[in-house]
Amino acid sequence: QVQFVESGGGSVQSGGSLRLSCAASGSTFSGVPLAWYRQAPEKQREFVALITSGEITNYADSVKGRFTISRDNNNNLMNLQMNNLKPEDTAVYYCNTVAPKPLYWGQGTQVTVAS
Repeated sequence: QVQFVESGGGSVQSGGSLRLSCAASGSTFSGVPLAWYRQAPEKQREFVALITSGEITNYADSVKGRFTISRDNNNNLMNLQMNNLKPEDTAVYYCNTVAPKPLYWGQGTQVTVAS
């Protein structure tokens, strides 16, 4: 059974930094493009960033230049370094494959940015 587990969230002041991690179990994802998503209160889940197996990356315009996605294929891990956080980054952050699989959604990790 495939499972993604997100961690590293927390509460920070505007301008602060956090590093999120995503651990995958139940399958090997070294050859699969992976992505981070987020869902703010009363909003739909949205794309944040993706990374291919060859480590090509792409970002939502709202986080470009502030967030950096990376992966460790040997350990089935993916990270999201978030710098210069803004209140509008407040959301629950999830990881999944690109073209996300509904059964793969984990519990997410809460990020709260105070102004």
